[in-house]
Amino acid sequence: MNNFNFQNPTKLIFGKGMIAQLANEIPLDKRVMITFGGGSVKTNGVYAQVTEALKKHHTVEFWGIEPNPTVETLRKAIALGKKEKVDYLLAVGGGSVIDGTKLISPGLLYEGDAWNLVLDGKLINGFVPFATVLTLPATGSEMNNGAVISSTATKEKFAFGSTFPTFSILDPEVTFSLPPRQVACGIADTFVHVMEQYMTVTGQSRLMDRWAEGVLQTLVEIAPKIKENQQDYDLMADFMLSATMALNGFIAQGVSQDWATHMIGHELTALHGLTHGASLAIIYPATLRVLREQKGDKILQYGERVWGITEGFREQRIDLAIEKTENFFRSIGLSTRLHEEKVSNDTIDEILRRFNQRSAAYGENRNVNGAVAKEILMSCL
Repeated sequence: MNNFNFQNPTKLIFGKGMIAQLANEIPLDKRVMITFGGGSVKTNGVYAQVTEALKKHHTVEFWGIEPNPTVETLRKAIALGKKEKVDYLLAVGGGSVIDGTKLISPGLLYEGDAWNLVLDGKLINGFVPFATVLTLPATGSEMNNGAVISSTATKEKFAFGSTFPTFSILDPEVTFSLPPRQVACGIADTFVHVMEQYMTVTGQSRLMDRWAEGVLQTLVEIAPKIKENQQDYDLMADFMLSATMALNGFIAQGVSQDWATHMIGHELTALHGLTHGASLAIIYPATLRVLREQKGDKILQYGERVWGITEGFREQRIDLAIEKTENFFRSIGLSTRLHEEKVSNDTIDEILRRFNQRSAAYGENRNVNGAVAKEILMSCL
């Protein structure tokens, strides 16, 4: 196991009816800006619960943070926050709203353009504290300090390091009314988050491997049941907590990580607007196919422990583990080939150009460069 430092200061408040706890968690003397996405929170009861809990607080609302939040929108939020002298933020939504709020937080204390903070985290000189009410499990952004922001003008999407939420409220009941495709993309996002931290090499940490495999096994078990009954509280509770635990640092301690699939997926989102989880479902099986030699031992372990694959020669077992992974994504209704999403060779060439321009070197061995990324994309064309 590698050396590591670990700290996660986010307080989780979990369970039905817990949105009411906002009244106690946010000090009354704070000027709070509540950030939202679209209007779904007004139809599923979340907005009413949030406004009731904060009826004694000074609040201002900002609406319209889109999926794959853009800096263009967030500039408007920052301007409103400065005008209202906001000193506390509350993100109510899924990963996109939370990610966007993670840029608003330092942006309120920065005099330059917010996109500079995405490109160069060294420019960040402080954060306005923020909390979250999670409505869509997927990204794990409710319990980590990472965010991903897009620029419409340049068709780029970059990850950057921000700050942790002070607390996050997770009520599984708010997921009951989510569109099935959003749930499917959230499951895929969660699954691949785990795999990016797990599917590297064997023998680094028994504990991290077992924790990661536990989340994967949970997703494999509950996904078909959720498809049949999305109003089952216990199923959605397991899904919600799996998404949080997949990317809050718990399974990453002292082990190698990959993240090449995410870097490629970000480009698909930036160029085509493809939902993040949907992009990962396409790219990840292809990543395993192309990198099967270097990841072979871990794929065998994964196949045995997650899918119960114990029979056959080595290459057959690797093939079957990859096939089961792709079939899992298809079983929840997602595409696993680029042509199904009308992505062509032109997009692949543009991603190759961008990777080469940046001298990209992703993956646990830093060997996923432009050429390898193109090979991965061609594998799922």
